[in-house]
Amino acid sequence: MVDTKVCLSGLTLDNPIIPASGTFGYGYEFADLYDINILGSLSFKGTTKNPRFGNLTPRIAETPCGMLNSVGLQNPGIEKVISEELPKLAACFHKPVVANISGFSAEEYAYCCKLIDQQPQVGIIEVNISCPNVHNGGMSFGTTPESAAAITKTVKSVTTKPVYMKLSPNVADIASIAKACEESGADGISLINTLMGMRIDIKRKKPILANITGGLSGNAIFPIALRMVWQVYEAVSIPIIGMGGVSSAEDVIEMMLAGATAVQVGAANLIHPFICKDIIENLPSVMQKLGISNLKQIIGGAHQ
Repeated sequence: MVDTKVCLSGLTLDNPIIPASGTFGYGYEFADLYDINILGSLSFKGTTKNPRFGNLTPRIAETPCGMLNSVGLQNPGIEKVISEELPKLAACFHKPVVANISGFSAEEYAYCCKLIDQQPQVGIIEVNISCPNVHNGGMSFGTTPESAAAITKTVKSVTTKPVYMKLSPNVADIASIAKACEESGADGISLINTLMGMRIDIKRKKPILANITGGLSGNAIFPIALRMVWQVYEAVSIPIIGMGGVSSAEDVIEMMLAGATAVQVGAANLIHPFICKDIIENLPSVMQKLGISNLKQIIGGAHQ
């Protein structure tokens, strides 16, 4: 027998597999396909203070080994998420969830995090600081250590539950940003979010996405995500949730060896809705093949 359990800030997961925010809806949409209680946890769709329709269409474009999206945080707003979406999720998922929170100002982050912190089914608050700061010319909160630290402090001042800061890879030194978050009270780090990219329709001679640029995800970004998880593990002592192009049990092992305690699966859910189930079912045999009896013992193992 192998032990697939991992621990995130006092929260024990049966396995390290977590569907990533924006690729699994609010969870209950997948419950008709399989028993989602086999998941370690799930990170639900990015939630903002006010309802958002999102960006204009088209907002999805295929790329080799991946996809671009510029969905634009479409969601019904924090109040409806709490009153409508979470009760639906609670009816079919009986484990603590990861609440992904986005915002366009420090005040919005504080407002949403304070409300979501009061929800009993939320185990971890994942704060997406890849959003544009409307008070700073649209520059993302996660692009400098100073702005990342400021949002971390703001959120920690209004919450009691573990806070994981979700970092953008579109920076020169992700380790320094992660370190600033840790020093400002973050309980963990999630990385990476999508990389900026674009496609052009050569027949129309125009960008495919209405927003021109979008976030690149999928297998193409796995080596970049792995490198950044490695760098952040070297810089901080708090847990890391690794993500970016993960699509197999072997990828999960590789992410954990780089330093991740848990692993999120994103774009692969959009291609193969059963991918998380398949990874969870394949993980024990892959562990046995590699001589791994306990997942907790391999976290950061490649650094030794």
